[in-house]
Amino acid sequence: MSNRLKEVIKFAFTGGVCFLIEYAALIILKEWLHLSAVAATPIAFLISVVFNYLLCVKWVFSGAKEGSRKAQIGFAVTSVMGLFLNWAIMWALTALFGENAVLLSLFGVELKVYMLNKIIATGLVMVWNYFTKRWLLKG
Repeated sequence: MSNRLKEVIKFAFTGGVCFLIEYAALIILKEWLHLSAVAATPIAFLISVVFNYLLCVKWVFSGAKEGSRKAQIGFAVTSVMGLFLNWAIMWALTALFGENAVLLSLFGVELKVYMLNKIIATGLVMVWNYFTKRWLLKG
């Protein structure tokens, strides 16, 4: 298996773990703390970015420039850009489709519109994250 393919698989796995962290944080903020999905999105995103950075530097991009201040600042800048992209997509989807309507209820668990909106936003931002972070951390 090529190194690039291994890297993409590791990145996808890391993204999946970070998505679960972000998704769980979004649901906690929305359902338990009663924030709107649009307000909870950047908080949940920032929580997951911390985990994403650590996993990318330590595991995904072997040989990453961990100590490089330039790479760290670049990672932060692209993450903030990803945050705004994520938030803008969530805002637009919420404006179009709402956030509290129940799409599906199964065994007492409800799938609400904002949950689907988050999955869509995450998919779109994922491509941005891979290419910008690879460029910054691998050089």
